[in-house]
Amino acid sequence: MRPQCRPASPVSARSDMEYREEDFLSLSGLQHFSFCRRQWALIHIEQQWQENLRTVEGALLHQKAHGPFVTEKRGDLLISRGMPVFSRSLGVNGVCDVVELRAAPDGVPIAGRDGRYLPMAVEYKRGSPKEDDCDRLQVCCQSLCLEEMFGCEISEAALYYGETGRRTRVPLGEDLRCRVREMLNEMHMLFSRRYTPKAKPAKHCNACSLKELCLPKLYRKSSVQPYLQRYL
Repeated sequence: MRPQCRPASPVSARSDMEYREEDFLSLSGLQHFSFCRRQWALIHIEQQWQENLRTVEGALLHQKAHGPFVTEKRGDLLISRGMPVFSRSLGVNGVCDVVELRAAPDGVPIAGRDGRYLPMAVEYKRGSPKEDDCDRLQVCCQSLCLEEMFGCEISEAALYYGETGRRTRVPLGEDLRCRVREMLNEMHMLFSRRYTPKAKPAKHCNACSLKELCLPKLYRKSSVQPYLQRYL
C-alpha cells in the first residue's frame, strides 16, 4: 500500500492550483531546508550567505557539471547540462546539473530529435553519500519538475559524488515524493510569513557555512540582534 501525503496546511493548500512565477522558491533551497530550516531561512529569506571550504568545493563541482546549457549525443543517450527546470504545481525552479535523456519506446518526443526519450536527473555533489536524505530530496524535486515539464513518469534519478567518483541510484518512491511536497508546503508557508525559525543547536552545526552568522550557542542564552548591533 502506497503511503499517503499528509494534507497541506490551510496557508499552503494549493494542490489544484498553480503558483505564480514570482512566488517560485529556489529548488536548491530544499537541500538547505532539509539540513536545517533556520539555515534555509537565513539564506533564502534574510539573504545571508557565507562561504566555507565545503561550499566553494561544491560550487566548483557544479560549474564543471554545468558549463553552458548544452546538449550532446552519445549513441542512444542525450546529455543536457545546466537545464533550467520548474514546477508550477510545486512552486519551484532551478537548474539540473545533468539531465540524461535515454531513447525508450515508452518515452516522450523531444523537439528537434527523432525518436522518444525518458529523462533522468543526475545531481553532482562533493564528498560521499550522506546518511540523511537531503541530496535525495533535492534530486527527487528535480525529477518532479521534469515529470511536469515533459509529461512523463520518471522512476529513478542519480547522485554523483566527487570523492567516490561513483553514482548512487535514487529510486523515486512515493514516500520520497510525499516528503518533497510536504517540505515545499512548509517552505512556502514560512516564506510567505518571512519567518526565520529559532536555532536548534546540533552536531551538524559545525559543518554549516552560516555558523558564525547563526550563532546557535549564543542564541540559547539571548537574542542575536543585540550582539549584532554591538559588534557589527
